Amino acid sequence: MSTSMTRFDPVARMLRADPFRAFDDFFSDLRVPAQLRTPDLAPRVRLDVTESEKSYQVKADLPGVKKEDIKVNIDGNQVSISAETSSESEHEGATTICSERSWGQFYRSFTLPQPVDNAQAHAEFRNGVLELELPKKSGGNGKPLTID
Repeated sequence: MSTSMTRFDPVARMLRADPFRAFDDFFSDLRVPAQLRTPDLAPRVRLDVTESEKSYQVKADLPGVKKEDIKVNIDGNQVSISAETSSESEHEGATTICSERSWGQFYRSFTLPQPVDNAQAHAEFRNGVLELELPKKSGGNGKPLTID
């Protein structure tokens, strides 16, 4: 077993430090007005996972996401949900003053205590809420899940 000792030198550590970094970090958000800052374009996702004797129930709030942009994958006890969202709006008039585009994506993956029966799994998307019914099983192969 090898051991090595290094000498502690507090002065050398202070010479490497940038004394103004904390000051710059504090004022960095104040430079750009809140209205002009780039918004977080990925959708805010609230995920609830509950368990019953025979299955797991998953509810994911996906505001502003279209059904065809959602992908659910199940591999044993590993569940992955991903989605992409984009929007474009133009304000028309004599001349275009404003044209906005946004794009965002998210990926959420979690592990359940027990494998899921892929053949019996069911997904439904209504009013911005994705609901998964995932029956319990021992073992299984991964497969993409179609959304009704």
